[in-house]
Amino acid sequence: MSTTTHISPEGFEADPRAICVFCASSPGLRSEYREAAESLGQALARTSHPLVYGGGDRGLMGMLSAQVLTSGGNITGILPRAMVAAGGEGSGKVENPRTVDLPPDTQKLKHIVVSSMHERKTLMAKIAGGGFIALPGGFGTFEEVLEMITWSQLGIHQKPMVLLNVNGFWEPLRSLINNAIQEGFIHQKNNGLVIFVDPPTSNRESFDWGQSAVDALEGWKSPVDTGLFTWKET
Repeated sequence: MSTTTHISPEGFEADPRAICVFCASSPGLRSEYREAAESLGQALARTSHPLVYGGGDRGLMGMLSAQVLTSGGNITGILPRAMVAAGGEGSGKVENPRTVDLPPDTQKLKHIVVSSMHERKTLMAKIAGGGFIALPGGFGTFEEVLEMITWSQLGIHQKPMVLLNVNGFWEPLRSLINNAIQEGFIHQKNNGLVIFVDPPTSNRESFDWGQSAVDALEGWKSPVDTGLFTWKET
């Protein structure tokens, strides 16, 4: 029997070990993106960090989630109802066919269907008590990454954002943040809200993107007094 849930974000609790991963529903043009996604999926399962993600089965999302399941990990996929009705998001090969008609949930795999993109993002952030990791992606990934960083700055939550800088993908964002700090639009202390994981200058082929991401996330310490506001009523 399927236990797929159609529900709003209210009523869910944070899982302190769950990690939310933002990434593309497209595969990208270079093999390094697949390798990083699969490495991350293996590391999440190996370190007993449940994956929370957008529920897609194509592109980097599909590669990531397929590796988590293959490696014995746990997944919560959160999808807007409109995407479920359309058969999922993204294009290209279906890595792990699960989105269309949403097959029954299992002990390892759970689907949650929400009404909107905003509810999707809010619920992913709420469940993922362990923080966020981002692989390369497009507009949707950019928006998710920047909003989660902003929420930490505002004090809505205090969670790390780890960016896997595969093929230097996130270099433009690093330059943008540094320029904003230099120009007085971002406080220097808030630079610590984002962690860029870079490969070594040599032996890049053997670099373990997944374990490096988990290590960076687990070793993160919140900058002092980053939350600008108090959001919970006392």
